[in-house]
Amino acid sequence: MDYKDLADVIFPDVKDISYYEEKYPVRNLEEGAIVSRFAPSPTGFVHIGGLYQALIARKMANQTNGVFFLRVEDTDQKREVENGVSGIVNSLKDFDMAPDEGMIDEENETGAYGPYKQSLRKEIYRAYAKYMVSMGKAYPCFCTSDEVEQIRNKQESAKIRPGYYGVWAKCRNVTVEEAINRIKNGESYIVRFKSQGREDRKIKHHDVIKGNIDFPENDQDIVIIKADGLPTYHFAHAVDDHLMGTTHVIRSDEWLSSVPLHLQLFHELGFKAPKYAHISPIMKEENGGKRKLSKRKDPEAAVSYYAEVGIPADAVKEYLLNIANSTFENWRKQNPNMPMEEFELQLNKMSVSGALFDMVKLLDISKRVISKYSAEKVYNEGIAWADKYDKNLKTILEKDKDYTLQVLGIERGNEKPRKDIAKWSDLKENIIYMYDEEFLNKPQQYEFQKINDKQEINKIITTYIEKYFNIEDDKETWFNKIKDLSEECGYARETKEYKQNPDAYKGHVGDISTVIRICLTGRANTPDMYEIMKVLGEKSVIERLKKAI
Repeated sequence: MDYKDLADVIFPDVKDISYYEEKYPVRNLEEGAIVSRFAPSPTGFVHIGGLYQALIARKMANQTNGVFFLRVEDTDQKREVENGVSGIVNSLKDFDMAPDEGMIDEENETGAYGPYKQSLRKEIYRAYAKYMVSMGKAYPCFCTSDEVEQIRNKQESAKIRPGYYGVWAKCRNVTVEEAINRIKNGESYIVRFKSQGREDRKIKHHDVIKGNIDFPENDQDIVIIKADGLPTYHFAHAVDDHLMGTTHVIRSDEWLSSVPLHLQLFHELGFKAPKYAHISPIMKEENGGKRKLSKRKDPEAAVSYYAEVGIPADAVKEYLLNIANSTFENWRKQNPNMPMEEFELQLNKMSVSGALFDMVKLLDISKRVISKYSAEKVYNEGIAWADKYDKNLKTILEKDKDYTLQVLGIERGNEKPRKDIAKWSDLKENIIYMYDEEFLNKPQQYEFQKINDKQEINKIITTYIEKYFNIEDDKETWFNKIKDLSEECGYARETKEYKQNPDAYKGHVGDISTVIRICLTGRANTPDMYEIMKVLGEKSVIERLKKAI
């Protein structure tokens, strides 16, 4: 009896690997095209770090005319959550990152290299495991979990590196005849890889992001097929990335230590290994140190958080590109109106240490992104967010769409657009004062600035209404009248005049403008006051000024 006989006993009814090699031919792509994948497990919400990996993998595929696919790694079915696949698919859709191939909902997929759900590829893995056994590169292991635990305890007591390797690999040297007999007698078993590695030997590896790294060889006889017949992650990923034509595995650097094993599996299976690019995690500052963004501690770790607070997907992606390549920020300054897809991402320019998550920076980017939106887009995005998270805001926006579009159009579409909205949850606060039913019918707290004497304020506003206000004025005429009002009330027409001779004036034109602004809006900082007045209209402006008096 030989290894082939043992393979036939373990895997009696599987196809030869030649069937799968023919079924999944080498992809017909142009030279240099990258085939990348996002391969999460359906075990909970999508982490921002996972979205970061997916964004980079998709970007590298797109900019080389390659393929980006979604593979669901669900071989650990104890940890799987209900609708876990849908959650992954919908998260990618929400960020306009739908894959070229792979799962498109909980059960359905698209593409010629599927199934794209590992639990449906069981027979494929069994075929390649049979090939490994038939070549003497894998073997059945009859050790119970208790026996494996005893081995580990002995190793720990002796302060020896733990694992199933070398002399500790009890079933490694079981003869073919004995193994066949034990299987026929009904003993339970798993299948292990028979490593030819030695820990005292080194391998040299070039990681696309990390650069050149030396590793000890893998000498562990890892499990490749579990008792339930499903593969372990390590074995499944090697088979899948080979058959699916993956050229670049872009993943978190927590997998860096697995590189020797993975390269060894590719070699022993007779496959060409993909290039590996290990991404450093997104970090957070805490108590003077750094830690990984945590699913448990940090709400911003979940991609659903950004939809809930209303940060646009475009802004999140721009921020992640900013983290990915330090050159992106300068590129964006030089190309303020160019789609981010035009930026050429370079893996070898990614940071080898973890980037810090900076919410202030993200919100600044989001303000800039939203400032580029048309009033119509702000309206549509705001309504979509409000429909889920703020019904009152939805009612306000929908009551008079044409008026709301005018409100949202203030300081929009010009060279220096308004940047007061960082997320859709800011929208109400930034426009609510433009609606008379919200402003005129409710008490207002007027927090005046430099000019805060009530009689002085009443004099300014009364004079403005009686002598200077005309809703038909163009902007230059309007502002000249504000200067005339300032002069009449004892304030400098120009700020510089006041600075040159402050004792000669009560203040300057900016102080007068601020009084009018606060009376009209209840706040000191708003977009352009002239535009606000034009949108409010004469009746509303007069009512607001009189209400303030």
